[in-house]
Amino acid sequence: MHRILLWKRLCLWGVCALCLWLALPNAFYTRVEASHDAQTQSQIWPGWLPDDLVNLGLDLRGGAHLLAEVDVTSVAARQMDALWPELRDGLRPLRAQLGPVRRLEAPAGTLSVAVTAPEGMSAALQVARDLVQRDGSGELSVSAKDGRLTVAFTEPGLAALTDRVMAQSLEIVRRRIDEAGTREPTILRQGEDRLLIEVPGLDSAEALKSLIGTTAHLSFHPVLPKAAPDSLTLPSAENPQTSYTLDPRAVVTGEELVDSKPSFDQNGSPAVTFRFDSAGARAFGEFTAAHIGEPFAIVLDDQVISAPVIQSHIPGGSGIISGQFTIDQSTELATLLRAGALPAELQFLEERTVGPELGQDSIQAGGLAAITGFVAVCALMLACYGGFGLVATAALVLNLCMLVGLLSLVGATLTLPGIAGIVLTMGMAVDANVLIFERIREELRQGASPWKGVMGGFSNAFSAILDSNVTGLLTAALMFWLGSGPIRGFAVTLGLGILTSMFTSVWLTRLILQAWLEWRRPRTLHLRGVLAWLPAQTTFNFFRWQWASFGASALAVVVSVFLIFSMGLNLGIDFKGGTAIRAETTQDLDIGTWRQALAPLDLGDVTITQIFDPGFAADQHVATLRIEAQPGDEALPPQTLAQIQSALAAADPGVSFTSVETVGGKVSGELMTTALLAVGAATLGILIYVWARFEWQFALGAVAALVHDVVVTLGVFALFQIRFDLPIVAALLTILGYSINDTVVVFDRVRENLRKYRVMPLRDLLNLSANETLSRTLMTSLTTLIALVALLVLGGDVIRAFVFAITFGVVVGTWSSIYVAKNIVLMLGVPRARPATPDTATPEGLAASRI
Repeated sequence: MHRILLWKRLCLWGVCALCLWLALPNAFYTRVEASHDAQTQSQIWPGWLPDDLVNLGLDLRGGAHLLAEVDVTSVAARQMDALWPELRDGLRPLRAQLGPVRRLEAPAGTLSVAVTAPEGMSAALQVARDLVQRDGSGELSVSAKDGRLTVAFTEPGLAALTDRVMAQSLEIVRRRIDEAGTREPTILRQGEDRLLIEVPGLDSAEALKSLIGTTAHLSFHPVLPKAAPDSLTLPSAENPQTSYTLDPRAVVTGEELVDSKPSFDQNGSPAVTFRFDSAGARAFGEFTAAHIGEPFAIVLDDQVISAPVIQSHIPGGSGIISGQFTIDQSTELATLLRAGALPAELQFLEERTVGPELGQDSIQAGGLAAITGFVAVCALMLACYGGFGLVATAALVLNLCMLVGLLSLVGATLTLPGIAGIVLTMGMAVDANVLIFERIREELRQGASPWKGVMGGFSNAFSAILDSNVTGLLTAALMFWLGSGPIRGFAVTLGLGILTSMFTSVWLTRLILQAWLEWRRPRTLHLRGVLAWLPAQTTFNFFRWQWASFGASALAVVVSVFLIFSMGLNLGIDFKGGTAIRAETTQDLDIGTWRQALAPLDLGDVTITQIFDPGFAADQHVATLRIEAQPGDEALPPQTLAQIQSALAAADPGVSFTSVETVGGKVSGELMTTALLAVGAATLGILIYVWARFEWQFALGAVAALVHDVVVTLGVFALFQIRFDLPIVAALLTILGYSINDTVVVFDRVRENLRKYRVMPLRDLLNLSANETLSRTLMTSLTTLIALVALLVLGGDVIRAFVFAITFGVVVGTWSSIYVAKNIVLMLGVPRARPATPDTATPEGLAASRI
């Protein structure tokens, strides 16, 4: 590598300064957040400073999370219901040719009409085509077969309808939440027909469901004196036993509504006033003028909330809706009507509620763990590398600042697994520095000058750094693509952390060392620290007990598979469906009493587990309740949840509920499939990448090591029945990334040595490569484990299983890279080219050939 030119230096420091500028608001988080809510931001936070913050996820801030499925099929069915009267009226003049015409049962989104006389089908077909082509959208197709006339959505037409319904639902949900004054909601389309809604600050998912879950479809219909063939019969909202026969064609609907407000009627009861736009006001006024003395029904979500008699002409398009409302209900109805009607019903598949107390505890625990891990990693680097460790520490500080700045720039959401990702990034960020420093040490031992030693170290380490980080980015990308919620937050944090680590380790560290060399111009250079006292080259024979070590690994895999199939994994609600409630009490926890209190509710399988954690206060007793999925329900009904909370509160007055999670069976099955797909795709992607970069023997060895790591980790989870949920899948993907990182570094040295020592026995060459990279392997594992142990001990019980999985994976990953991957490469063999130079079978031979 050559010296970094001045303009490149300026660009590198400019990038650092920009990221520090973007990260600055997070150092004043409370103040900047308050400025977002203030009318005049400059009074709290200067307007010329950046004000983008890293958003805190619900598990850190508290709030409500919903995953809703939009019923697009019902919209298609309604469109066909509206089309049928028009088609029937169009076919009526052809009755003589067609004979009797009737509508047949058909799938949603399809209108099927039976034509008695087949000879009139062509005429009926033409009427239907003219009717369909009138709107010019081209979304409907018309066909005829066996006396049946069919109008159906085309595939592009159904896709266009889905996009319209989803866009409208998204906008209306956003407006309803904004009307309620909620801050920083997250409302995203997920997949083809689902909405992800997260609102910080709400104390329950039920409050969020009541705000957005009602369709609030308002319409005004004439009341018919008697039933007609196409009349609409709807119940009264106040008295369900009473029903009204209505004309299905609405005079005006909520789409013409421009405003609605909570008010009071002439009796002083809560009501809602409304006002139409010009078109709605005209239609409303004309109808009331022509039908004085006739009843007029106000319909909300297929219920007649009022059916007053028109006393006089009502001009201006305004009116009042009265009924048996409370003040809260009239306020909520006014909000719903003002925001607009949802085009389709929402079915809630997943619900999560996190209390603010739990979120604050998670922030404190995660912050303490991050600070402890940072201090420990920096102390270890300083102890092992002396002054060079100080450079690595400076790069690590810049790395974290850049990571926070980028997270702020992209508007990422920081979750509790995201904090774990930052801690893990700290442990792995020094990996590239360790690779570089060890390469520099090797160059200096061979007599290179300080300048050539430093530049040679960076040059020789680059390929290993690139390969190891690309595989890490691959697993992070798969997590983001296939994951959701906190898993995506972890993937973003981990992926950006890998990018910033490469930037700071490869470029900034080199820039700092180059500046120091130009300033001090040393004649000799030594890497001080503890490692300087260790042997320059270890000579461990890693294949001395080749079959014993490989057999132990194979036995561990076999035992793990047996445990997984015999004991099974303790699947969480993410994969089984059901409800998990986290409860805290200040009294001594009596699980038997709680179980007796829940017995009359007939909830099926209920598991109550007490949680022990050294960070809990003396009077803090925590338990989790896992309730199996209820038959026929995608989410736990709100009345059932209220009964559970009431029963536990009666048994233990000091109980409080800090989080509630509900996952329906439909989503849990999809999550299980996605989890298997993610792990399989990551393994396949790593196999392809390693095969492309190395040889197929290396690829098989690497994948075998990955399978070993994942299976053994799952075996431990089965043995101790640790809860296995979606975050653990993210941990498994992280293990894949870390394990292949370590393996690729060793393989990179093997590839280099294969070019150097062309006749050295493969066994000796693999041993040599393992010894040359041993210090790097141990240092990287040690720094990563230090950060993870800090998180494991201090990070709180909420993510302990997640951190434990990664910690255990780091240990078995280090083992497998040495004793599994290389063993398989040795057994498979590697093709060797005959040397065209003097014997270089040994390092000494290579030195002799150079002389």
